[in-house]
Amino acid sequence: MRIWLNGALLDDEAAVSPLDHGLTTGDGVFETLKLENGRPFAVRRHLDRLVRSAVGLGLPTPDVAAIEAGIDAVVAADPGIPFGRLRITYTGGVSPLSSDRGTAGPTVLIASQQIQRPAATSAIVTVPWVRNERSAVAGLKTTSYAENVRALAYAKERGGSEAIFANTIGNLSEGTGSNIFCVYDGELITPTLDSGALAGVTRGLVLEWFGGVERDVPMEMLAEAEEIFLTSTTRDVQAIHRSDARTLTVPGTVTSQVAKVFTDYSATNPNP
Repeated sequence: MRIWLNGALLDDEAAVSPLDHGLTTGDGVFETLKLENGRPFAVRRHLDRLVRSAVGLGLPTPDVAAIEAGIDAVVAADPGIPFGRLRITYTGGVSPLSSDRGTAGPTVLIASQQIQRPAATSAIVTVPWVRNERSAVAGLKTTSYAENVRALAYAKERGGSEAIFANTIGNLSEGTGSNIFCVYDGELITPTLDSGALAGVTRGLVLEWFGGVERDVPMEMLAEAEEIFLTSTTRDVQAIHRSDARTLTVPGTVTSQVAKVFTDYSATNPNP
């Protein structure tokens, strides 16, 4: 593994300071890009969101040109990845052992990793915790992921690959690292961003390339969905064959159509 850290390409012994605010407080943002045959997908959209998240968290605006150079360096150093993820982590940098930020400037880390392709279908489990749509970090892709780690472990203990959150007012929100779409009477619906859901890159592309309606969905309506699928950077469009104890027939008609459109468009638009 080759890692780009603060402007230098290093091996997997690269290390950040034990006083880095991303480590001590989770003060950071990140993006995960899909690698297909060594080629990162939707770079521009991910970098746009990285900037939005950093600014929203009050961090200095990332140097996008420098990060692009880092992406190129990491990809060139390990060009043979058939399928993987490339992660950009941007933190508050070396800081006091408190909530106060230091003055050393941000830490920027870019690394790639080969992974297995996700299964064609999967199962979801709703969790007893909620997304706070009024949180200071709602809609930001921060490194403060302990809530997601706990929820995902809960789902996996119950046979799922993803956990699904309601928000504080009982509407469907999102997964730990995915957006959710449901089909009702043939109509494709996904929760609004006001639900506390992250504006996923794949979510946005599905809405642009295929269509769909953003609407508040009461949590109890998840049990009435004719079809359910998840979207994320590495899942693309993944059909759901089980939601809690309910089994769904997969692939559904709409899900199949969405998956085909996404596959066809992304093959010809690597940087949409």
